[in-house]
Amino acid sequence: MIEFLKEWLMKPKVVKPAEPRMTDNELMVRLKVFIGVCLALTLIGIVFVVLYSIMFVTQPLNAISPIDAKFFELIIPIATFLTGTLSGIMLAGTGENAALAGSNASKAAAAPKPVAPPPPPPVKKEPVMDIDDGEIG
Repeated sequence: MIEFLKEWLMKPKVVKPAEPRMTDNELMVRLKVFIGVCLALTLIGIVFVVLYSIMFVTQPLNAISPIDAKFFELIIPIATFLTGTLSGIMLAGTGENAALAGSNASKAAAAPKPVAPPPPPPVKKEPVMDIDDGEIG
């Protein structure tokens, strides 16, 4: 019985993955979706905070409060950047070549360049002499 337990405990355990590994294209698509969702949620949060501060916070009669002016001055470039980045991600191609453009470029840069064969040696030609027989014509 002890021998059986020793054999069972010492037997190597083989763990098989439940699913096959994802391809580069699938990983790139998941990354793009994750980044897009994060940027969209951030942009939506900014919009709602700005709308709340405009609608529900009491402002001076003829102007905006100085702290709100600084807040808007800070938020406008951030929202513009997020909108541009989000539209760039969403408009990027969805094909395998578009998703793996960076990966393909780095592989191409790392690949050894093919060496052209040396040119063949020049062929020496013997000069040809014209024999003039003196006739005109």
